[in-house]
Amino acid sequence: MTQPPSAPPAADDARLVETWVARSASPHARRKYRAQAGRFLASLGRPLAAATLADLQAYLHTLQGKASATQANAAAALKSLFTFAQETGALQFNIGAALKAPPVKSTLAERILAEPDAMRMIALEPDRRNRALLTVLYGAGLRISEGVGLRWRDLTARDSAGQATVYGKGGKTRTVLLSANTWRIVHELRDAPEPDAFVFRSQPAGRGLSLSQAHRIVKRAAARAGLTAEVSAHWLRHAHASHALDRGAPIHLVQATLGHASVSTTGRYLHARPSESSARFLGV
Repeated sequence: MTQPPSAPPAADDARLVETWVARSASPHARRKYRAQAGRFLASLGRPLAAATLADLQAYLHTLQGKASATQANAAAALKSLFTFAQETGALQFNIGAALKAPPVKSTLAERILAEPDAMRMIALEPDRRNRALLTVLYGAGLRISEGVGLRWRDLTARDSAGQATVYGKGGKTRTVLLSANTWRIVHELRDAPEPDAFVFRSQPAGRGLSLSQAHRIVKRAAARAGLTAEVSAHWLRHAHASHALDRGAPIHLVQATLGHASVSTTGRYLHARPSESSARFLGV
């Protein structure tokens, strides 16, 4: 009688996970996926090859009560891991293909700042560097990692304004125009001739701001403006997209500025803040 192949030891699973997470260009994404795989393997208690669809479903069941996005992200990570394992020959079957992700409630409309709120965050910031960072995050729609990663070599003058070469999600590069006002505010920070110097530097070390430092800057600016503690840097990016569309910017232009792979992603902002509704035609 032919014996089934033995399941790989835990060390092989660990190597598989590391190879899988290494495909992501984002350190944040790598940490997130590694942690997700680690939690699943810990709950599984046996090699990955011995996992069943019921095991995946049971793991997702333990996440009930958490945000729908958290559950959906976990399902997506597991599906990706098992797909990768099959494609690389580590597993014969992809049980993750049959796993259904829970529906996600869209909370985007709740995370878009009103234009006066975004402007107040910037106006009330007393520190010149921090004010410039907030201006770039909102004015150019950058992710916070893209903002803190800017170096002077990435900025180029264009007439009275400028442009930034942005290294974004998934290792993709895009060029974003900066308004004359944003360009002036940012360029006033330059006190070092080296092109490799970071635009937003920590003090007094001179290194680039860390993500945690940048997040604190945004949180403090929101508190100073009297906004909810839930405000994050990504709210400024959401606000950029929504306000630009409200002012008539073409959706494909907003897509290119934000670096969205699909215009359907950008289209979420139209659904989150519709400018028209059949409700306005009723007498109630």
